[in-house]
Amino acid sequence: MNLFKIYKNTLLVVILAFALSACAQQQKSATIDSQIKDDVFIGTDTVEYLAKGVPDRVFFATNESVLTTRSRETLRKQATWLRANSSVTVVLEGHADERGTREYNLALGERRANAAKDYLMTYGVSSDRISVISYGKERPVDSGSNPLSWSKNRRSVTVKAN
Repeated sequence: MNLFKIYKNTLLVVILAFALSACAQQQKSATIDSQIKDDVFIGTDTVEYLAKGVPDRVFFATNESVLTTRSRETLRKQATWLRANSSVTVVLEGHADERGTREYNLALGERRANAAKDYLMTYGVSSDRISVISYGKERPVDSGSNPLSWSKNRRSVTVKAN
């Protein structure tokens, strides 16, 4: 009889442990889902500022160099600031996540930075003031190996050159 109680209590503890771990996984998944939309990072924890109120980076979907609506909004803010500060030159850094070959990611990073450059130029920023460099997967902002980390690393960052 005593042995039966021990087995019963042990089984109850194991079931509760599984239930709690399942809840923890769902919470983590919900946090990740709130920071990624359509495979693009939308959180704010890695966004810095080129100037007050002007975010410095835009994010991309996997294997894409197409600007999202949110990216275009950020680049319009950058263009407005750059037109008002005509002595500032910038470098657009293109980045990719860890997946893919080094060569592929360098080319993808360059396409991303050039997409941002082209958009800034359509809003009146001279191409003479914009340089492009690709780091591919060599400079991750988040070294994790999961969808959230990957989405943070697929970006173009605008940095003041002078």
